[in-house]
Amino acid sequence: MRRSKRIVLSTFGSLGDIHPYMAIALELQARGHDPVIATSSLYREKIEGAGLSFAAMRPDLPPPREQDQEMMDRIMEPKSGPKYLMEELIFPYVREGYADLMQASEGADLLVTHPITFAGPLVARTTGIPWISTVLAPLSFFSAYDPPMPPFWPWLNKLRLLGPRFMKSFMDLVKRNYRAKPVDELRKELGIPDFGNPAFDGQHSPGLVLALFSKHFAGPQADWPRQTQITGFPFYDGQHENVMPPELFEFLNSGAAPIVFTLGSSAVWVARDFFHESIAAAKKLGHRRAVLLIGDERNRPQEPLPPEMIAVDYAPFESLLDRGCVIVHHGGVGTTSQGLRAGIPTLIVPFAFDQSDNAAHAARLGTSRTLYRSVYKAERVAKELDNLLSKPQYAVKAREVGACLRSENGAATASDLIEEFLSGWRRKKTATEDLTYASRN
Repeated sequence: MRRSKRIVLSTFGSLGDIHPYMAIALELQARGHDPVIATSSLYREKIEGAGLSFAAMRPDLPPPREQDQEMMDRIMEPKSGPKYLMEELIFPYVREGYADLMQASEGADLLVTHPITFAGPLVARTTGIPWISTVLAPLSFFSAYDPPMPPFWPWLNKLRLLGPRFMKSFMDLVKRNYRAKPVDELRKELGIPDFGNPAFDGQHSPGLVLALFSKHFAGPQADWPRQTQITGFPFYDGQHENVMPPELFEFLNSGAAPIVFTLGSSAVWVARDFFHESIAAAKKLGHRRAVLLIGDERNRPQEPLPPEMIAVDYAPFESLLDRGCVIVHHGGVGTTSQGLRAGIPTLIVPFAFDQSDNAAHAARLGTSRTLYRSVYKAERVAKELDNLLSKPQYAVKAREVGACLRSENGAATASDLIEEFLSGWRRKKTATEDLTYASRN
């Protein structure tokens, strides 16, 4: 009989960083465990509304609608955004995050960490709680065999032709020159030995690393941690939170499959002219039907929309995307995975962070094309969409990949591995206790 375990899952970021852990937590809960999600208080209502336990973990950010526009612009700036996010919004609060997570982890049987919850590895190493780390996208491995494609290093795609040996030297140089200093300082104060750069190798648990994406999206590389297991994407449906707007349901039923334009839950706050250019592109394609997921009323188009287009704040991807013919999005790993699962071609418009790398992986699958934000103009967009719509190989590959992803169950596989890890840990602990007892007697 399975024994219930208290499992703390720590995460931080946008909905793309929250949903996979909610999917895993719900699966663990269905198996009789007691999962707790530790993250920003911003998500308390969402997590508790799904019937899951919540623990507040700093840093706290205001809801996106209340965030300062300048701050959002700085976060989403391709070159300096990651540095700003880490050094001004995350690293300064690592002590508070450590205190919060220590409290949340009292009595826990397992700690599961997200790549940028830097307090997590410190808590695990201080307390000795069994620890599993995770990554959401291939970029987090910084592999020399599958080099990352960050938006601020577009030339890196050419350097990869020099091979893994050169790329390893290059990335070792990057790792040596970028340290998470506040994390290192706290580690030293806690008396924890140096376990590697917290922003790179130090994020990985020595016991088990879960790659929360599909093997079809990215396969294992020779320099990944040997303890890595690929689970498949853990999809969270969230249909209890938001239903399809009636007007959108009616629109979908009234004509041909539309193009879907969306910027997910993060890039949508710096959309600028994205939706204006998208409308113009759809018109250039012979007035194609289109759905605009604008995310916020500030993005609602000023011009009246023609009858073949509709703009709504939100729609559940699971109900919408497989009704479309193409999806245009920013390349966040959550939206990328949903687009791949829907089995339709995609045009990815990377903004920042891992989005360029996700776009590169999708393009290698033959399901997607990439158009960078700086050249997102109606004429170029229309040309890229025409390629996706008129060349059958994109639709064929998209259907193949979609079928593969729908055959996977990332949340269930991750939960299997979590239970297996805990079982092995328990056996190891019991054996150690037996040896200790024998030596004393």
